[in-house]
Amino acid sequence: MLVAIVALSFYMLNTFFWCLPIFLLSIFKLIPITALRAAIGRVLDRCATGWVTMNYFIQRVFSRMDIRVSGNYKLSNKDWYLVISNHQSWVDIVVLQRVFNRNIPFLKFFLKHELIYVPLLGLAWWALDFPFMKRYSKSFLAKYPHLKGKDLETTKRSCEKFKHTPVSIMNFMEGTRYTDDKHLKQSSQLEGLLKPKSGGVGFVLTVMGEQLHKVIDVTIYYPNKIPTFYNFLSGRVKNVFMHIDVHEISNDLIGDYATDKEYKKHIHQWVSGIWQQKEKTLQKLKLEAESQGLN
Repeated sequence: MLVAIVALSFYMLNTFFWCLPIFLLSIFKLIPITALRAAIGRVLDRCATGWVTMNYFIQRVFSRMDIRVSGNYKLSNKDWYLVISNHQSWVDIVVLQRVFNRNIPFLKFFLKHELIYVPLLGLAWWALDFPFMKRYSKSFLAKYPHLKGKDLETTKRSCEKFKHTPVSIMNFMEGTRYTDDKHLKQSSQLEGLLKPKSGGVGFVLTVMGEQLHKVIDVTIYYPNKIPTFYNFLSGRVKNVFMHIDVHEISNDLIGDYATDKEYKKHIHQWVSGIWQQKEKTLQKLKLEAESQGLN
């Protein structure tokens, strides 16, 4: 517990340290000059990269987590990516940030519009150009039909800035962290995985499909057991296995997920195929861990 408390204190100090320049620089983003906003955005991304880099040095002191990465891939921080992954723990985010830091553009998530009002973090997410989206329920749209399609329009406007600056959009396709209870409740046929949801990816491809270059497909496996964030803070996460596949974004993956039923069906089939392959990849990672006596 002492290790966890001290480690958390360092992570918090690092976060506060980098929030200060992010908040100060975000003021200049209010100036309606596209070139200036793009330049400030790139500086802010470097601040976020610095935050992740310092987090890694803190990890080396308190965690000593060994991440073993496999796969035939070539990445660049000058390309536009959609990053997808299975989701088992909050530690996933730490692992992804560490592996992809400085190798691809800073990872960004689609966030609910209401989160912009979260104290401090809301401003930081806005400053770092995290896309905020408004999603309306079917019952709400039935009551206010004139708002149909407005959620996509709002998100498209928020993504306009990504035409000038490379970005990596992150999506956990299972929608929630894996547990055995959730797996049983879903009656999932995929061992070690929950059923994937194609809506998030379909939404991203609808809004940004023509801007994105490739899909980075990540499979994460923790030997022994899925760790909690406390396990990570206390230095108990020793080994992580990660496999990376890269898929091209072909023309058939670009369409309108909200209105085109055939396109929606195609995306669902594409997602299902990726998840079936991910089950096989997960099994290979388990066998690799067993061969090294880590399970």
